[in-house]
Formats: sequence, structure tokens, C-alpha cells
Amino acid sequence: MKWNTMMTGALLLGGIAVFPGCNGQEEHPKDEALPLPTVTVTVEEVSEEIARSRIEVVGTVEAVQRASISSRVAGQIVEMPVVLGSQVKAGDLLVKISAGEISAKVLQAEAQLSQARRNLARENKLQKEGASTQETVNSLQDVTRIAEAAYKEAKTMLDYTTITAPFSGTITRKMTNVGDLASPGMGLLQIENSEELQVLAQIPEALLLKVSLGDSLPVQIPAAALVLVGEVAEVAPAADPVSRTAPVKIKIPAGPDLRAGQFARVTLASSDELTLVLSESAVIKKGQMDLVFVVEDTLARLRLVRTGVSYDGEVEILSGLEPGELIVIDGADKLQDGQPLTIEK
Repeated sequence: MKWNTMMTGALLLGGIAVFPGCNGQEEHPKDEALPLPTVTVTVEEVSEEIARSRIEVVGTVEAVQRASISSRVAGQIVEMPVVLGSQVKAGDLLVKISAGEISAKVLQAEAQLSQARRNLARENKLQKEGASTQETVNSLQDVTRIAEAAYKEAKTMLDYTTITAPFSGTITRKMTNVGDLASPGMGLLQIENSEELQVLAQIPEALLLKVSLGDSLPVQIPAAALVLVGEVAEVAPAADPVSRTAPVKIKIPAGPDLRAGQFARVTLASSDELTLVLSESAVIKKGQMDLVFVVEDTLARLRLVRTGVSYDGEVEILSGLEPGELIVIDGADKLQDGQPLTIEK
């Protein structure tokens, strides 16, 4: 009994000694995360402003001064010293048409006028000598005036065979070539003055009354990557009953990258309303989400927002922010949630 008691006590002591070594593990302190460095940032206060809801309409860039050159007489084209893109000055030769019958009519009218004048002069001399009457002289005066009118008509028709530039500009279209037969009303060339440009846009009738002469409207030219401010130069007094739109012409400043025929977008203001506005650089896009960093107790806190339209470097905030909150606008894409901030003033 004494031996068993001693063995039991030894085993119990051994069990107590062995248990921690078999089932327990030595505890180590957990690794603590390194604190985030303080970052100096630029912030902007969310402001509530009167923003305009905007509607875009499409338009086309065109020259304010342009002309389609057509023929007024029939004949063969014998000269055309211009090509597409030619720069011409007012009065420069564009087209020369050969019309022999018109030249013959000029010679004929000139001869008839000379004969009528000689007859009138002879009759005036005879009247002074008492050998003619005043009625005969009056009749010859009428004949002379008719001959003068016929000569001027023929001379004018001959002048139509030489077509010159009505103003300085660029040849933008060329529909005929030397050797072609021209006919009255037939289009030959198109000339445009690219120094003055405008955008022709069709405005819906619902917005037509809100557009007035002299209004300033934003105009975007995607092909030239330009956003301009144009001035309304013309507004149609009536709308098309089929399309329910009316043409409006908006003058825009000329530029080296602007060409007639380019596609344009014109922004119209439809109504005024209060909205929150923030710099577009503050918004971080992650897939379908729009995020911003809000300054809370000198810490950057990530927040989800819902954005609206963007215009001129600003974006409309529909939800997620309150007026007066400070938002990081510079380097927001490099911040982490909870990072300490130093606000740059």
C-alpha cells in the first residue's frame, strides 16, 4: 500500500510536469501593424451651388461666309486655275467659260449701236437744216437707246463667262473640271472663308424660347478636342413642324484645328437647381463605384458617393456628402483609409 501510494504520487507529479510540455504552447506577442505615415494633402470644401441641368444638341461647324459658284451661261470650261484647298483672294479668276455665240452677239450689238448713233447724228444735222422733223429724230433716239440696252445685255452675258472669287477664302468643293460643259445654274465650285466659323444646330422647340441673340453657349468639337464658348448669332423665328426643331447659328472663334463640316455638341441650360459640386480630381473610380476621401479629425476616411454630370473640371455629387465637408482633391488615389493627414494651406 505504501509503495502504490508513492507511485501514484510520483505519476501525478510527473503528469503535472509533463502536461504543459505536451499540450501547451509558448505564447508570443502579436506583431503590431506599422502606423501609416502622415501625408500632406490639398482639400476642398463641398459647396452647394446653383447648377444648371444641361441638355446637349448636335451641330455642324460651317463657315459664316461661304458661296456656291455656279454658271450663268452655257459653254465649255476652258480655264480653272484652282484645286481643292486653293487659297484665293477676292477678284481672282476661278473659272473661264468659252461661249463663242455670246461674243458674236456682243459684236452684233456693238455694230447695231454704232449704226443707230450714226443715223441719229445725221438726222439731227438734217433737222437743223430744216430737212427732217422732230418726230423722226425722236424715233431714232428710241432706236439708239434700244441698241445701247442690247449692247449692255450682250456685254454683261460675256462678262458671265469669266467667274472670279467674290471674297477671299478657300476652295472646299470642286464639282467640275476643264473641258466639262457648264450650263446655267450648274454648280462649279464652293468657296469658304475659314476665318469666321459658326455652328449650325437644331434646337428643340421646347428650348427655343430660352435661346436669345447674344447668349453664350458651351460648344464642344470632339475631332479637335476643343471646348469653346460661342455666341448665338441667329435664331430661327419658327420651328420645323416635322422635326419640331429650329436652326440656330452660334459663332465660334476660328482655330487651326477647326474645319467646316466637323461634328459639334452644343450645351443648353434647361433649369436652375441647387446641387453639391466638387472638383472632378477628388473622385476615385473603382469599377462601378465612385469614392472620395473625407477629412475627419485629420484622418482620411474613404466614403462612397454617387456622382452626376461632369462639366468644366467639376462633378455633381448626388449623395454621400454634406455641404461644408472637407474632401481630399490632390493625391487621393494614393491614400489609405485612416491615414493621418496634414492639410496644406
